[in-house]
Amino acid sequence: MITVFTGGTGGAKLVQGLQQVVAPEDLTVIVNTGDDLEWWGLHVSPDIDSVLYSLAGLLSKDRGWGVEADSFRCLERMRQLEQPSWFGLGDLDLATHLTRTAMLRAGKSLSESTAELARRMGVRARILPMSDHRVSTMLETAKGRLTFQEYFVRERHQVDVTAVEFDGVERARPAPGVLAGIESAEAILFAPSNPVTSIGPILAVPGVRDALRRTNVPVAAVSPVVGGAAVSGPAAELMRMMGWPGSIAGIAEAYEDFLDVLVADSADGGEAERLNGSGLRVLCTNTIMTSADDRRALAQFVLHAAANPVETT
Repeated sequence: MITVFTGGTGGAKLVQGLQQVVAPEDLTVIVNTGDDLEWWGLHVSPDIDSVLYSLAGLLSKDRGWGVEADSFRCLERMRQLEQPSWFGLGDLDLATHLTRTAMLRAGKSLSESTAELARRMGVRARILPMSDHRVSTMLETAKGRLTFQEYFVRERHQVDVTAVEFDGVERARPAPGVLAGIESAEAILFAPSNPVTSIGPILAVPGVRDALRRTNVPVAAVSPVVGGAAVSGPAAELMRMMGWPGSIAGIAEAYEDFLDVLVADSADGGEAERLNGSGLRVLCTNTIMTSADDRRALAQFVLHAAANPVETT
């Protein structure tokens, strides 16, 4: 059993690669829901949907989110009707949110709704939201207090951030299966996701970080930053805001209390050598996933690293 922590587009790509080398029934994916929002009266779970679409073979290759070959006629009509239109939902994508919202209103939990959506899409891996309780990632910015989607999509993450908070997390509990997924895993992987706003909310759910500290199985993480810059998004800037270096050293610091192996890009070989000297095992390979072969190769590399946590290279 392989358990993966993920959020964002990079995480969905690694999970897609893992499905090529691990039996889907042996894959548990714990997904960030701090980005969830209500849009046009619908419950939207962007990170869960990216994982579902990627494993179902539906994810847009060009955008990295949403459904392949989707249209946006509803979005255009909403714009004409002077409704909010800065968050782009495609027409086929809307069907997912309509279905999820109907299930939630009928009394199903988010984890139950996610499992049902996965079944209907033919996804056999176990996809778990981090919590069935609502947790919202909020950012203090130069334009005031913003939700993650307002910051990331509407403002295109071009405003300065002074603090990140996870509203409601103190009352949240891990969704059913999350702690068991940690405790029963043979290896635990952290996808190349933003450690502040994609992985941070999951680790903030009470009990999750403690379970990771207690585990005796190897924990490996793939860095989302290459050469001091994020592959996509504002990871490096937000890491520096947290007081961590905006580099692979910052990833190591964010996960220092449970991490065994860090997988970095070959471009960071020099810094990897310095971190290896500090006691953390750091391995380098290509982490830029531009093709299915890249995703498969990185998945195989990370699994080997996790299976051999004390091997030197």
